[in-house]
Amino acid sequence: MYKKIIPYINCENELTANIVAEAVKYEIGGADELFVYNYSADEVSREEFLSAVKEVTKQIDIPVYIGCYVERFEDVKKALYTGASFVMLKYSMLKQHQVIKEASERFGKDTIILELDNYKDIYNQEFINSLSELGVYALLLKHVELTDDLRYAMDAQSMSIIIRDSLSNNDTSSLLQPDKVIGIATSYFKDKDIFKAKQSLKAQNIEVNTFDSSISFQEFKLNSDGMIPVVVQEYKTNEVLMVAYMNEEAFQKTIETGKMTYYSRSRQTLWTKGETSGHYQYVKALLLDCDKDTILAKVLQLGPACHTGSPSCFYTELVKKEYDDTNPLTVFNEVFRVILDRKKNPKDGSYTNYLFDKGIDKILKKCGEEATEMIIAAKNPDSEELKYEISDFLYHMMVLMAECNLDWSDVVKELAHRR
Repeated sequence: MYKKIIPYINCENELTANIVAEAVKYEIGGADELFVYNYSADEVSREEFLSAVKEVTKQIDIPVYIGCYVERFEDVKKALYTGASFVMLKYSMLKQHQVIKEASERFGKDTIILELDNYKDIYNQEFINSLSELGVYALLLKHVELTDDLRYAMDAQSMSIIIRDSLSNNDTSSLLQPDKVIGIATSYFKDKDIFKAKQSLKAQNIEVNTFDSSISFQEFKLNSDGMIPVVVQEYKTNEVLMVAYMNEEAFQKTIETGKMTYYSRSRQTLWTKGETSGHYQYVKALLLDCDKDTILAKVLQLGPACHTGSPSCFYTELVKKEYDDTNPLTVFNEVFRVILDRKKNPKDGSYTNYLFDKGIDKILKKCGEEATEMIIAAKNPDSEELKYEISDFLYHMMVLMAECNLDWSDVVKELAHRR
């Protein structure tokens, strides 16, 4: 298993927009996971923090650790309901060990990380065993002085270990070498190239998560210019953005940096998409077709892909025959966007605004009524009636989602976890 670089963000007294922007920057920069924390016991601060983490998990794909003040099981539940994959508990702030047991039984034994008060507690085997029995998945050790004795003590544990370190006194490779250490949590890589750091670690025979092609460039079938065409697609919407070409050098640079790099046939030079406009393309996946003569790149596109300012280079319609391209999730998102727009920009005579004006109780009442009508329709032999009632229910459900600050990405992520 590869070793992880886990940047952390102290979210105390920080604006949500700044937290989200930094989280996105870390992800596209090559972070494997992200640790965000605010251990304030103040109720208002906690709720603001949880709301901020929800925004973070909507914007990034890498797993998120959330560190927050926890008194009861309900606090752990709220933390994980933000979309975070792990909750980080401080042992010094933990009032009831039963909270760990309840949370691990409810959410699984791979969700609870415990930050020890002193890294030397790792030597107390009886204490560590008791934490494992409660359901702790991994331990966080801070500011360690790495010695042979400590390495031995860490590798003797049944639990995984994450080391939190500023890297001002220790180097990354030394901290990652013990077998039980799965990653480093640090703020050292803020505004630094994590992909470059990983290449250095890889050169030291430390297994890290980098892009590695399963097929060598020599096996590709190239055109007469020694290049391969690349079809570029937005990874979430599947929209085709552009077509460009790579030679071997461009391909290798793309693999090393995680940014799409091409060969310009007109300028006879390499170019990294976005280096002048800022509209970078970050690699999510590269796929080779069956003939090995075309690459499909799935990317995170920042800004428009086309130099004209169009989102895609394919905007000139040549011929068209009418067809139904309805995509269920696209329709749900479009309807939901209209509902959100009504909430932000009220319109006279709008039924949606009428519901928002009446508030949560009215919305819940309508959801209940529509659910009942849907059940009644299901008992009738005519499926047409059921179709209309389901549509009514889904509309009112989306109004409820908007009122409660949820969107389809929240629901889809939760469903994805249950697959």
